[in-house]
Amino acid sequence: MSMTFDQLNINSPLQRALEDLGYTHPTTIQHRVFPVVMSGRDVCGIAQTGTGKTFAYLLPCLRQWKFDKNKDPQILIIVPTRELVVQVVEAVKKLTSYMSVITVGVFGGVNINTQQIEVEKGVDVLVATPGRLFDLIMNGALKTKFIKKVVIDEMDEMLNLGFRKQITNILELVPAKRQNLLFSATITEDVEKLMNDYFKEPVRVEAAPTGTPLENIIQIGYNVPNFNTKVNLLEQLLSGDASMTKVLIFAATKSLADQLYDQLIEKFPDIVGVIHSNKEQNYRFNTVNQFKAGVFKYIIATDVMARGIDVAEVTHVINFDTPDVPENYIHRIGRTGRADKKGIAITFITEKEAKQKLAIEALMKQPIPMEALPEDLEISTVLTEDEIPKVRMKIIQVKLPKKEDVGPAFHEKSEKNKKVNVRKNYKEAMQKKYGKPKTRGAKK
Repeated sequence: MSMTFDQLNINSPLQRALEDLGYTHPTTIQHRVFPVVMSGRDVCGIAQTGTGKTFAYLLPCLRQWKFDKNKDPQILIIVPTRELVVQVVEAVKKLTSYMSVITVGVFGGVNINTQQIEVEKGVDVLVATPGRLFDLIMNGALKTKFIKKVVIDEMDEMLNLGFRKQITNILELVPAKRQNLLFSATITEDVEKLMNDYFKEPVRVEAAPTGTPLENIIQIGYNVPNFNTKVNLLEQLLSGDASMTKVLIFAATKSLADQLYDQLIEKFPDIVGVIHSNKEQNYRFNTVNQFKAGVFKYIIATDVMARGIDVAEVTHVINFDTPDVPENYIHRIGRTGRADKKGIAITFITEKEAKQKLAIEALMKQPIPMEALPEDLEISTVLTEDEIPKVRMKIIQVKLPKKEDVGPAFHEKSEKNKKVNVRKNYKEAMQKKYGKPKTRGAKK
């Protein structure tokens, strides 16, 4: 029998909010994290998107929150993108519908003054991106002395996006006596280092082994020779399958995402969007909202940005590129097949990417079922710059003769090259020009 929320030490306002939301059973990460946070220990949660980790840290933090007359935050949640700020603020508001908790979200890309006014009015739970948070602390709008809990969510992506300096600066500015909660999909060396520097013997909690096969997802693989054939296959699949109503397409890099977008927009105008970290926050935010609303049927994203897309009904995930990191494959395909719905994950694999496919299969302990390419698919022979084989020229080393072995030049120097540099006497030149030496005035 699986555990219910009743069995966790949850108070009645939270319990009622969960009932309203229709949640009765905690996920693995939720029931594992809850007692550790309640004990006051620092936590390192290893969990990917879709495991319920937002509630995993919100439930115990809000369970321990106590009303205080001061207007400064007690709980600080740091996330990498604006999209995630909005998501987490929504989640806090849902859980605190029977509590008098004031939640504020702040992020860059918009006017700081309006956010400053909001923070100064009073806030209990602050959700923020690192850059804007640091600015608000530095200009005195945000007092950190009452912060009891610091949650850093999506830590690996935070570091990928270059926020290390801001994070360390913020951790220096919050009270030393605090509880730290860190969540990351993978624990890299950088994440490890940050924990060692700022955390106190954190308890590691893992949601589930990262390679757990995802039962609700049908996986399909295609062997595709090159980029342009991948584009042809993608266009064919999108055009020919009416069930592809919300498709998340992954590209390995920002430039590939843009290339792909340029190709698809011709064929599917007005229903395809693209998001990556070079796009402005407002643009990304609007694109995701249009995807949620069903205006965009297809959205192209890089791994980093996809974490901010919390769309429940993603019907298909298409890996235009096979990910280099096997765990990322799990994160990607985990965006579909949620809430007991079936999802489909399709992966395009070139010869170069065959190694990655093997690593993914080893992690999942199951093969990716392969399908034959459609008979009417146009196989392109046009290669991109990256695909053109590089011809390596053999460098022949020529041994130069030693200096002493070299004889005199075989030709006379030309007239202009015979000139000898003569150092000019400045004083004499001035005497000649002005009739008297030009000297500087005496020092005053």
